Amino acid sequence: MSLLPERPGSHGMASFGAGPFVTLRRFMQHGRLIVWSARQNRKGLMRAARAQEHALLPVWRTAGYNRIVGGLFAVGALLFLVGALLSLVPGSLGCSGAQLGMIFFLGSIPFTVAAYMQHFQSANAPAFSVQPSAVQAQRLALIGWHPRSAGWLSTLAQFIGTLAFNINTYDSIGTPPNWYLQDTFVWAPDMVGSVLFLVSGYLAMLETSHAYWSWRPKELAWQIAFINLWGCIFFMTAAVLAYVPQHLHEAAWVATLANVHLGLGALGFMVGGLLLMKESRLADPLS
Repeated sequence: MSLLPERPGSHGMASFGAGPFVTLRRFMQHGRLIVWSARQNRKGLMRAARAQEHALLPVWRTAGYNRIVGGLFAVGALLFLVGALLSLVPGSLGCSGAQLGMIFFLGSIPFTVAAYMQHFQSANAPAFSVQPSAVQAQRLALIGWHPRSAGWLSTLAQFIGTLAFNINTYDSIGTPPNWYLQDTFVWAPDMVGSVLFLVSGYLAMLETSHAYWSWRPKELAWQIAFINLWGCIFFMTAAVLAYVPQHLHEAAWVATLANVHLGLGALGFMVGGLLLMKESRLADPLS
């Protein structure tokens, strides 16, 4: 955790974060220590701050909304996991390549919906204020522009990544016959989506850690970011292994390993989604 300079007249405020991102603030208010977290703020999980607002939270910052997001991620990941497991079974239990591609494509849809819901949440997160009730209402933003917010950048990268996976999985339903067409229409979007997921995963980790890295296995938010980051890493390695060479002479174990990594990545995202649902029932313990 890195301590950023305090601003004059900021109630003795201490700001924490990595690089240009402020992800945690601590300050005194009426003799009480207040801890503000960027991640918890955009998700509406800070009950103490919510109580100060004296107003109902918008739907995108409610527990139900967060629960739906987590559920959609879990469902999408489950379909990816099923597709990866079926790919490892000899004969794929009678599933053709097109049927397996359809399973992955169907899994990419709830991923995309959940990713956009999460980004919409980030795009419309309230600005920090020592007096939450004084924050003025802002116009709704579909995408927004908050380049100094790690959460906004993370969710945007993830959402664009899911769009790339939509293309990748749709094109895999009818696999092109030539290696260069497979690499262009299936592998390339897979790589783009995986790189964006990896960027998103690390930014989420940075936002949760309030530093470039941390080790806090007892914190639920950290667990979610850490498990999702590992899911991103496995998706990345699976994409690298899925490259189709020009002279189709690669060892059979390469494709098997790619599907194993894909399944491990999907398992990570499924667990992350379930933990998001659990988190929706909790709040930041402000005191």
